[in-house]
Amino acid sequence: MVTHSPGDGAMFARYPSLSGRSVLVTGGATGIGAALVRAFAGQGAHVAFLDLDHAAGSMLADDLRAEGRQALFVPCDLTDIGALQVAVDAARAAHGPIDILLNNAANDTRHTLDEVDPAMWDRLSAVNIRAQFFVAQAVAGDMRALGRGSIVCLGSIGWMLKNSGYPVYATAKAAVHGLVNALARELGPHTIRVNALVPGWVMTERQKKLWLTPEGEREIERGQCLPGRVEPEDIARMALFLAADDSRMCTGQSFIVDGGWV
Repeated sequence: MVTHSPGDGAMFARYPSLSGRSVLVTGGATGIGAALVRAFAGQGAHVAFLDLDHAAGSMLADDLRAEGRQALFVPCDLTDIGALQVAVDAARAAHGPIDILLNNAANDTRHTLDEVDPAMWDRLSAVNIRAQFFVAQAVAGDMRALGRGSIVCLGSIGWMLKNSGYPVYATAKAAVHGLVNALARELGPHTIRVNALVPGWVMTERQKKLWLTPEGEREIERGQCLPGRVEPEDIARMALFLAADDSRMCTGQSFIVDGGWV
């Protein structure tokens, strides 16, 4: 079964195995996270999403409700492990045991080597890698009991391209691949799949507002094999595949969506 994408005439897949599944998205209020929330809600999944941005999260939940879809917004600071566990409990209470985790939350604020002090290191590491570990830990028991599950951890091609301007972020995103490999081995016997979804330069509002310059546009054109721009919805469509039963034998892998840059 296929669906039409609004405005461009393209046809995209529908995944029956996602209907009714309990999905948790971190950092779901804006950008890639919001695209994930919309995509999974559109598949008939029961979606809960966590984010610090109360205004944006509430607005997204309201917009979905107006469109006849549902998603539960749970305000949460993912760097507070106690609060994170409470938020996961709230998602579980609303939608039942969690089948699918989309570890999306991140902070790519620009910084240089010289300005990083221990407090900055800890703050950026806490959201970019520590949270991914502890959210996975919080939902693993649900997935073991269900005898199935899919964990998708968001990486980045930034460290692969040896980009400057965010050394702590790059370190954390490289570490995502180690986390994915470790969890794929540990959780695989329970039929829980763990994969990395690795975006290229995605045209979120944040990227366009803060960092997309004319030189950046030229860099994309030089780097990508494909014309056009990677959009949040492109990442969401790969996430749907990795969460659905269609990818049942995919685990411990990295799936890059970057227009052919790396």
